[in-house]
Amino acid sequence: MSKKIRILIAKPGLDGHDRGAKYVARALKDAGYEVIYTGIRQSPEAIARTAVQEDVDFVGLSLLSGAHNELFPQVVRLLKEEGADDVIVFGGGVIPEEDIPFLKEQGVEAVFTPGTPIQKVIDFIESKKEKVLT
Repeated sequence: MSKKIRILIAKPGLDGHDRGAKYVARALKDAGYEVIYTGIRQSPEAIARTAVQEDVDFVGLSLLSGAHNELFPQVVRLLKEEGADDVIVFGGGVIPEEDIPFLKEQGVEAVFTPGTPIQKVIDFIESKKEKVLT
């Protein structure tokens, strides 16, 4: 029996708009992944702790408030501190194109902006599948 990929979808910070995160979570679940959605207004510490407790392979962060340059790298750092540096972090939301290189330098492996087809997110996960299943 093959291991099912586990994905945590989380909303860090004070952003209370979760329509996009819920859409992504549902679409990934429909695509056959095991998905855990944490809900809104989660601290980076709570996200990292949940990711470790749930033994996830991916963490998808969604943010519309503009605090992505602070909160996304903080989640990556906390995962590393918890020994979960093998968890692949990706992000989405209203993120200016000019911020994406910084986020990638900080360990966010992919950033999806509004209007990205869900198939691109699935293709990203599939492209990393071998890394998480070994």
